[in-house]
Amino acid sequence: MYSDPISDYLTRVRNAIMARKRVVEIPSSNIKKEITKILMDKGYILNYKFEENEIQGSIKIALKYHPVTKIPAIKKLERASRPGLRQYAGGKELPRVLNGLGVSIISTSQGVMTDKEARVQNVGGEVLCYVY
Repeated sequence: MYSDPISDYLTRVRNAIMARKRVVEIPSSNIKKEITKILMDKGYILNYKFEENEIQGSIKIALKYHPVTKIPAIKKLERASRPGLRQYAGGKELPRVLNGLGVSIISTSQGVMTDKEARVQNVGGEVLCYVY
């Protein structure tokens, strides 16, 4: 059993991208669903589907690649905060990824959101991961 479900989520997506898979299936949780929705909104994945079972359920994610060159839309997926060292940032000092070209996903008191949305609402929280 793994102790960090978000790291497991990111690792499964990273491994699927390196293996050039079209679809990856991940065990579901509420925070993983929110991260998946953000990835879809920002254009890093093609589509997703939540499947509910009696026990836990799963998330199926269709990964996005360039149609001609087959380069993945996600160049890097990196975990910022981890169980051994949590990374928190206030509303004013939220991290910028690639000078605003990438996205950092923040878990705030108002839910999971991107760094840009958190800056607009002036809320801080735990920096979950960086995507670019």
